Amino acid sequence: MIEHVHNHITSELQQNTRSDTIFILAAILLNLITLAINSGMVEKSRTDSTMLLVMFIFVGLLVLVNIVVIFGLLKGKQTRIKLINGLMSMYRDQNVDKYYDETLMGNYSVRYNLFIMVVVCTGIIAVVVPFVMR
Repeated sequence: MIEHVHNHITSELQQNTRSDTIFILAAILLNLITLAINSGMVEKSRTDSTMLLVMFIFVGLLVLVNIVVIFGLLKGKQTRIKLINGLMSMYRDQNVDKYYDETLMGNYSVRYNLFIMVVVCTGIIAVVVPFVMR
């Protein structure tokens, strides 16, 4: 039974990694696309208020998606910690915990923080650059 639980937890960790990857890639892609679209509309937005409104709509979408991604990554971080804590308990019970360095937990936390920082920074650039160009 322990083997089934172990397989289930590691499977959940893999799913967690895939979900986090999708969140990160979607946010960065949307940020870059919004940057390109809004940068392309800068010239027309100087004379056409409709274009300026469209730029703000894209900014709203970008902010909303980035907030969802950040919350998703924070939940992914919490989930990973819980799953790994479960594995560590199982490893302690089986006397194999010496093979897993618990300092990796801190590394995972730093990695998630870096992912969030990348999403936030690309989002800020996608919002600020077109309006500076304007």
